[in-house]
Amino acid sequence: MITKTGSAKWQGDLKTGKGEVSTQSGALSAQPYGFATRFEDQPGTNPEELIGAAHASCFSMALSKALGDAGVTDVTIETTSAVSLDKEGEGFAVKKAALTSTVSGNGDRAAIEQAAQGAKDNCPISKLLNTEITLDLTIT
Repeated sequence: MITKTGSAKWQGDLKTGKGEVSTQSGALSAQPYGFATRFEDQPGTNPEELIGAAHASCFSMALSKALGDAGVTDVTIETTSAVSLDKEGEGFAVKKAALTSTVSGNGDRAAIEQAAQGAKDNCPISKLLNTEITLDLTIT
């Protein structure tokens, strides 16, 4: 089993408090987050943005493996994952992650499409999210 960690520190109340998020690797170290970065588009990060980056990178890696297995060569994959935070009752919930991916490579178009659908359904972060996940695929 592989275990990686992320950590967060929070001080204060929800609206005026401030937080910092870090990763085990140090790729993120004390990056600021808070109410304004999550709900008011202020500079800094937020949980949905971080989940989106994790999802896009996980999907791209899974797709790369599947394309290699399908004999597709000279592969380039560019992916975003738009994670939606929706009002639910008195709180909020993540209800959707929308993957958008552009793939170029030498191989059968149907094999690329099949590999992309498989990566969408089976990458570990897709499985973790347990929410509606859509995919908009462009093959160049």
